[in-house]
Amino acid sequence: MPKDNLLVDRIKGIGYAFRGAWFLVRTESSIQVQVVIAIIMTVAGFYFEISPTEWILQIFAIALVLGIEGVNTAVEKMSDYIQPEFDEKIGFIKDISAGAVMLVSLAASIVGLIIYLPKII
Repeated sequence: MPKDNLLVDRIKGIGYAFRGAWFLVRTESSIQVQVVIAIIMTVAGFYFEISPTEWILQIFAIALVLGIEGVNTAVEKMSDYIQPEFDEKIGFIKDISAGAVMLVSLAASIVGLIIYLPKII
């Protein structure tokens, strides 16, 4: 059996991750909306000249929303694959996953308000 090459495996793994991110952005409308919001908030950050700490918080909030949205999409796709017909338990799992996106999005919105409200008013 050939010996695994850690570097080659990591490079392949990064390639798979980029491919997955591309599939996500290309095929999922919820991610597309989130990416547009992320772009708007990034432009706003430059316009309002937010501080390095505010950039860190904003980038973290954006990444968290996009990441959890991706996990939610994966849970939904896997659930639909495992059980294509309506199933109450699968619905419960999907609702929990969507709820996680909502909680993170709410927290990100609060971060945005904390950063931008003082600059706007």
